[in-house]
Amino acid sequence: MRHYVGGEFDASGVPFPLVDPARGTVVGEAPAAPRELVDRAVGAAREALGPWASWSPAERSRLLHRIADGIEGRFEEFVTAECADTGKPRELASTVDIPRAIANFRSYADLLAGRGERSWHTTTPDGRGALNYTVHKPLGVVAVISPWNLPLLLLTWKVAPALATGNTVIAKPSELTPGTACLLAEVMADADVPAGVFNLVHGGGADGAGQWLTEHPGVDAIAFTGESRTGGTIMRAAAARLAPVSFELGGKNAGLVFADADLDQAVAGTLRSSFTHSGQVCLCTERVYVERPVFDAFAEALAAGARALSGYGPMVSAAHRDKVVSYLDKAAADGDVLAGGGTPRFSDERDGGFWVEPTVLAGLPEDHPVVREEIFGPVVHLAPFDTEVEAVSLANTGPYGLAATVWTGDVSRAHRVAPALDVGIAWVNTWNLRDLRTPFGGVKASGIGREGGDHSLDFFSEPMNVCVKL
Repeated sequence: MRHYVGGEFDASGVPFPLVDPARGTVVGEAPAAPRELVDRAVGAAREALGPWASWSPAERSRLLHRIADGIEGRFEEFVTAECADTGKPRELASTVDIPRAIANFRSYADLLAGRGERSWHTTTPDGRGALNYTVHKPLGVVAVISPWNLPLLLLTWKVAPALATGNTVIAKPSELTPGTACLLAEVMADADVPAGVFNLVHGGGADGAGQWLTEHPGVDAIAFTGESRTGGTIMRAAAARLAPVSFELGGKNAGLVFADADLDQAVAGTLRSSFTHSGQVCLCTERVYVERPVFDAFAEALAAGARALSGYGPMVSAAHRDKVVSYLDKAAADGDVLAGGGTPRFSDERDGGFWVEPTVLAGLPEDHPVVREEIFGPVVHLAPFDTEVEAVSLANTGPYGLAATVWTGDVSRAHRVAPALDVGIAWVNTWNLRDLRTPFGGVKASGIGREGGDHSLDFFSEPMNVCVKL
């Protein structure tokens, strides 16, 4: 593992271990960037900014496609690295994470090409005798800090639009999952991305590369995905110099299942929304409210489905496994465990890994920590409701507001309930069906701003008005 600064690879810094979550064994190491390397990365990004910003949209679009080609050409290497870092099943990495990283670069390349090639036309009213138009300028040097659960997907989700709009980037991946970020740096070099346009540094958050980047006076903006508490720390650092931030933070996402829903579809969808990547996705459902007439049938079917799941992955670390298990212990003491509730035994090398069983819970009060706090593991709690108003109220309770699912056969109810939810994304009779042009983000403690399509391009560029007296 190496840093990538100013177009050169660098291995300076004290190494830290990399652990295979599936087996609990040390499989490598990465260097923690010293403060002077972070300073050098900021300097390299600043030096490259002017020339890079002068590239035309069509030129940047072609380069983004070359980057996507590079990931595609090393597809299996990226899949292997993603699985080694996160422990996720190979099928998930090969069908979601790596294809989506390629799509991130291609979608912004295409969007940029469309923006750059359109002709421009306006009318000039006589009133004030002036011509006004708007130009979009890059924010400057952008720090991109990405999490461990979807390392390449979420890194490229920010890097692609930042580069598309003429910014230079310093990326800091999670210290738990740096592998695919290192491969991305190699792809950038092979694609002839100008030196300093993309930089990569490794290390931790507090008292490490993450903190030094967010506090650095040479960083003009920060894009971060991670837990809400860390987002608050970064926001305080950015506030000192009024740097803009884009945050996608935590969630305690709700699902609503109405009695008129296709029950088989709702169960299958909830199994997917609760247990994909063992619940380690910000969009996963952790609490499901079910209309009382179908509650028992739904609970029985979901529990059976959870018990039958195979091919799921481990928690990313021992510390995270222990956190999830602590919530399971609280749930067992105060409520009902319908499925799972512990750590599986395999009688092979996986017994050294960080595994948690897919778990279905019920019977806990709404103010219980298991129901209120983000667990970020394969854990879902079920509770009944009696009316549509009650269902919406339950879903909207709590500090988070990222995503929700609504399962119903009534199209009018779907259009009533979905907009009434205090979330950034509401899916009806599906989950995680994504159009990359749509706004992505949350409300309340789940984030600030929106990503996706023009929304990302708008964040990463500064609109400027030019007024010419006629």
